[in-house]
Amino acid sequence: MALGSLRPSPLVEQAAERLREQITGGQWPVGTKLPGETTLATLLGVGRSTVREALRALAGAGMVRTRQGAGVFVIADRPVQDWPARLRRAALADVYEVRAMLEVQAARLAAVRRRPEDVAALRTALAVRTAAADDVYGSDGTDRTDRTDDGDGDGDGGDGDGSGNGSGGGAAGGPGAAFIDADIALHTAVVAAAYNPVLTDLFAEFAPVLRENMLALLDLMDVRTHDEEHGEAAHAALVEAIAAGEPDLAARVLRDELSTTQAHLRDRHPHGEDDPS
Repeated sequence: MALGSLRPSPLVEQAAERLREQITGGQWPVGTKLPGETTLATLLGVGRSTVREALRALAGAGMVRTRQGAGVFVIADRPVQDWPARLRRAALADVYEVRAMLEVQAARLAAVRRRPEDVAALRTALAVRTAAADDVYGSDGTDRTDRTDDGDGDGDGGDGDGSGNGSGGGAAGGPGAAFIDADIALHTAVVAAAYNPVLTDLFAEFAPVLRENMLALLDLMDVRTHDEEHGEAAHAALVEAIAAGEPDLAARVLRDELSTTQAHLRDRHPHGEDDPS
């Protein structure tokens, strides 16, 4: 099998790309054992160390796997997409389904494992969330995300450049974004109180995608109709359930709160439809 000689510059990347082409092109289907390093080195016109590094790159991409004493086998015909990229492309409703599974368990664990400093952090985060919600919606329930005052008193609105000086709640620095950041901070504190590093790392991966999607929610639905008091009672009940050491109650409160949002998402975007965002 002639794979073709390679150019002098970066040989590892070229070798990995040439081997990847063979796999994606079907010459080496899933389950196939690759030729040995010596054979591949001869076919590619490079040294064995270059082949070894190229195979390591393909293994990192999830395409091949070394079986001790047996050789290197093809396990996928396409590179595995990294987790953050998958999350960014996922439908909003799908993200919330997984979020619910992750966070409900975190709330249950937090109610068992929380420490005094965790309870203090939760109550502080709740207070910040309440203040941020009042800034967005007002204590009277008036939605302030459409405010056009740009801070100089002339009421002519922001420039819409996404810098936070614009009027929309979805602006990077607007009141809607501040509320979402405060909400995520509270949920992050719940996950942290679970003292499970895997859960903590998973939620850290979710947080940027949640923020982006929650900003989109401000435009997708009328938040006042969805929940006139922006989840204040539910989040307060969650914090108190964790503080009181009641795992079943904490899990139920959070599950109900997230289920309400999921129901609205299903109404807007039935499962399987592409997310317009």
